[in-house]
Amino acid sequence: MYRLKADHLFKRFGSRKVLNDLSFELQTGDSMAVIGPNGSGKSTLLMLLLAAGRPTRGAIEYSLDGQALDDSAVRSVTSLVAPYLNLYDTLTAEENLIFFAAVSGRTIQGKEINGLLARVGLEGRGPDLVGAYSSGMKQRLKYAVALLNRPAYLFLDEPTSNLDEDGKRIVAELIEEYRSHSIIVIATNEPEEQRLARTVCRVA
Repeated sequence: MYRLKADHLFKRFGSRKVLNDLSFELQTGDSMAVIGPNGSGKSTLLMLLLAAGRPTRGAIEYSLDGQALDDSAVRSVTSLVAPYLNLYDTLTAEENLIFFAAVSGRTIQGKEINGLLARVGLEGRGPDLVGAYSSGMKQRLKYAVALLNRPAYLFLDEPTSNLDEDGKRIVAELIEEYRSHSIIVIATNEPEEQRLARTVCRVA
């Protein structure tokens, strides 16, 4: 059982307070929507959870069956999907998947590549350069990249950004598929995205 605990998190940027005494605890099977107005700290919280920044005060703990996980172990089972993540436009979708798999210490071949692309609605588009993809197709490919390591911790920032209705349906299905064996945290202002999670954390 994976766990994620945030204990009295505070975050300041200079004199500006973004997060104020935020605490929660999640375990495998839990999903939480982080909501709040623009600039309230939703993406900042995700970056702290991803260890891409440090809280001003407070602690974030990851564990598996009661044993603390170090940063390397956390990274190996963590994925993020967000509009600001970059893909490589000069590579094909297949080459992007091969590259990102290699970065995480894995190899991936034809059948698995095709399966991932089909799962996100990009079947048959693997040989195409990503630079020719629409913004919605790129968002779908980001999900394929995120699923490479079968994440135990799945962080989603504006998860349906740039997606059409079919793409939104695929995201909802993926969240439902991973819900039973992952911890899912969704940063959003959209009511339909909030409904993809079972609990809500509001940031001011």
